[in-house]
Amino acid sequence: MKILSAAAFGFILSVQAAFAADPVFPPASRIGLSPPQDMTLSKRFSGFENEERAAAITFAEMPAGAFGQLASGLNKDVLKRQGLELKTRENVKLGSNEAILVSGTMLKPRMGRKWLLLVKDEALTGLVVAEVSGGQDGYSDEEIRNALKSVALRHDVSLEEQVSALPFRVVEKAGFRPVRVVAGNSVLFTDGPKDTIKAVEQPLMIVGSSLQAVPSSGEQRKQFAQAALHANQILRDVRIERSDSFRLKGQDWHEIVARAVEAESGQPIVVMQSIRFDADRYIRMVGLTRQEQRDQNLPRFRAIADGIESKF
Repeated sequence: MKILSAAAFGFILSVQAAFAADPVFPPASRIGLSPPQDMTLSKRFSGFENEERAAAITFAEMPAGAFGQLASGLNKDVLKRQGLELKTRENVKLGSNEAILVSGTMLKPRMGRKWLLLVKDEALTGLVVAEVSGGQDGYSDEEIRNALKSVALRHDVSLEEQVSALPFRVVEKAGFRPVRVVAGNSVLFTDGPKDTIKAVEQPLMIVGSSLQAVPSSGEQRKQFAQAALHANQILRDVRIERSDSFRLKGQDWHEIVARAVEAESGQPIVVMQSIRFDADRYIRMVGLTRQEQRDQNLPRFRAIADGIESKF
């Protein structure tokens, strides 16, 4: 009986261990993993964190075809320009999926350890970033590596669920509909029959949230907004018509209306970019429309922006 009891006890422990190792998926995320001990789902981004141990793991989802381009950037020179001193780079297998795991040391002004895992399947490319700002009392290299090697991908996430998990609410859609969520923090809206839009053949509105540090002064925010607009790779020949700072519902905003050319087609378009600055993040909205439809669509872009509500 004692042998049977020991065997039964061992079976129970193995079952518990199996359940503990099951990947956990943040709401609407197609990427999940078995997190390190005491790491919990973040309320600020798609991933896990432990503020007391100065550690976080974040997820970003991209098209499957992005894997090759991103993989080519995981080298010593590129990573150093991005503030990471490369320590190790290895190819790993996650089930049937190929992946690349990189580790290194973060350079000034941010200090600490960082890991990057790039994984793909036939439907998506996943980028998982782990950071530990504290010392070994945060998490050990082995604990982080074990978590990253438990990464799993899934595909059965509805668009409605993805939209509901965004860090903001789109209260007023002004006749637009969502067609795609990107990286768990951005959503693409359009008005028209097509879900994939070329050359702005249908009006587009992109709404995204970022935890990037927020510029403090009005002039810095103006420069930040203009730089963000000019950095948009689908635009060229950008000519700003107006660039205004204002307050709305207790929040600081900066809004730009500009004429531009859609880079691939040469189609003249009009752009409205509205950025809402919160205490520790910002929400950026970019509306694109053909020039002949500007009077119809700019008020709709403004209505969407006015109705954005942050969840945090």
